[in-house]
Amino acid sequence: MDLAMAAPPGGESAVNDLAVQLFKILGYTGRAVGRVARTREDDLFWVCGEQRHAKTDVCIMDDSDIFLLVQADKRHLDGSDPEPQLIAEAITAFFKNNDTRVRALCLPPLLNNVIPGITMMGTMPIFYKVPITAELVRVVQLDQYPVQETVVYAHLPTVPRPVCRYSEGTKPLDNRSLILSCYEAFNQFL
Repeated sequence: MDLAMAAPPGGESAVNDLAVQLFKILGYTGRAVGRVARTREDDLFWVCGEQRHAKTDVCIMDDSDIFLLVQADKRHLDGSDPEPQLIAEAITAFFKNNDTRVRALCLPPLLNNVIPGITMMGTMPIFYKVPITAELVRVVQLDQYPVQETVVYAHLPTVPRPVCRYSEGTKPLDNRSLILSCYEAFNQFL
């Protein structure tokens, strides 16, 4: 936890490591559920007619390589907003999931899906449900403005001991209990 809070610039790996361990301990991943956590999953995605890399900091995938959850991390002292990265990762996950459904699983593509996501600032999570449609993917790829508004749902746990915008996260025990209960409740969206 201390490493995730005080990682040096560019040192998001400690935050990623913490997230992977939390997912394992809380039953998000493992053989029993048929899911695995992967870090730095790099996928190509077409944006504005050009191929771009979309790297998830941490993602959870099932046995069929379908993305079930994406996570974007920032170190606590960084101050940058991980939300735009998370939404880009969710759009890419939807695109890759449809590609996997069609090419590997012989299933029809989905027209829409909600991709669960988590951002972490140090050890403080924000939980998201990101609704993605095939039309949203299309307009992003063509650099067009979407006709339909996309509403992203977010939950920032209200912790007993906030210190700053993102608080001390899971470091204080009373915060930790509340945050872990949010993780347990969020598992239902996978």
